[in-house]
Amino acid sequence: MNIFTRKRNKSAESSVFKDMNRKQKRYEALVNVYSPDLYRYAYWICHDPDIAQDLVQETCLRAWKSLDSLLDDKSAKGWLFTILRRENARRFERKQLSMVDIEDYEVADQYDSSAEMDNELLRRKILALPSEYKEPLLLQLVAGFSGEEIASQLNLNKNTVLTRLFRAKNLLKSSLTTVIKESGAAHG
Repeated sequence: MNIFTRKRNKSAESSVFKDMNRKQKRYEALVNVYSPDLYRYAYWICHDPDIAQDLVQETCLRAWKSLDSLLDDKSAKGWLFTILRRENARRFERKQLSMVDIEDYEVADQYDSSAEMDNELLRRKILALPSEYKEPLLLQLVAGFSGEEIASQLNLNKNTVLTRLFRAKNLLKSSLTTVIKESGAAHG
């Protein structure tokens, strides 16, 4: 009886190892393909390379733990980005940000270059958009998702997403036009 039990355990163990190897290969393939996109998106939403790296690592950890719930590898990118967005939200749930008195700090009068100033202005204007417009726009611009993929991630209709993207771009355009006109009036 002991011999039969030992054989059954070995075959069960080899089956477990095969499953683990299959899971590990699938996980590594996903991480290798999507980690640069995940990092780029994480950096865009937090503006800190260390925090972005932490977000990607936490995303990968959660992906590993729930890899069995990913039924279709074609939806892996959206699945990973959803995990990353939720992980970023958890970051604010866990951490209380300290308040800073603005009078304790000097504010720089000018930036070193106009391109850097333009990028910062654009970033601030995008972040100032209402979240219903900002989130689809960021998913399209930074993560490179199509309207259909964004709709799937945000649980919206594709036409709703396309409308929000159109409105976001128009709001951004009018906001930047106002800034340019005000800047021209101040200098002219």
